[in-house]
Amino acid sequence: MDAERRHAEIRLPQGSWWDWDVVAWNAGQLRLAAGHDLTYHHGLELVFADPALVSCPSNFQDPAFRAPSPDELLRVTRQLGEEPPVVVAFEADVGGPEPVSCLIAAERLEIVHETVLRYWREDAATGQRFAPWVRPPHR
Repeated sequence: MDAERRHAEIRLPQGSWWDWDVVAWNAGQLRLAAGHDLTYHHGLELVFADPALVSCPSNFQDPAFRAPSPDELLRVTRQLGEEPPVVVAFEADVGGPEPVSCLIAAERLEIVHETVLRYWREDAATGQRFAPWVRPPHR
């Protein structure tokens, strides 16, 4: 796959992806979650494997994903010593007067489209995913 295709704009599945936040971030993974209201659940995750560079706030709204500019690709390449397989760029609303430019570089990107509950439910279906912080109550 050539660099132009690897760094093309992300195409999200149909849905209302207004609210976004970071639900997991460690050396092996950055997981962004999205939904129309993140109070009870989210329905979309962008899972970046082995993130090498992350420049985005922990929560934001209404991102406009786009292909990274040549200057952004050059910046990432200089900082990392090589061009990573995945570079994602977007502008997002963080509540200020102007959108914030964001940039993420990683080894892989997976788009997961499924409901993830953000609270415990005893009657959840088998296989139902929960956000990382959700734990069953102690008995």
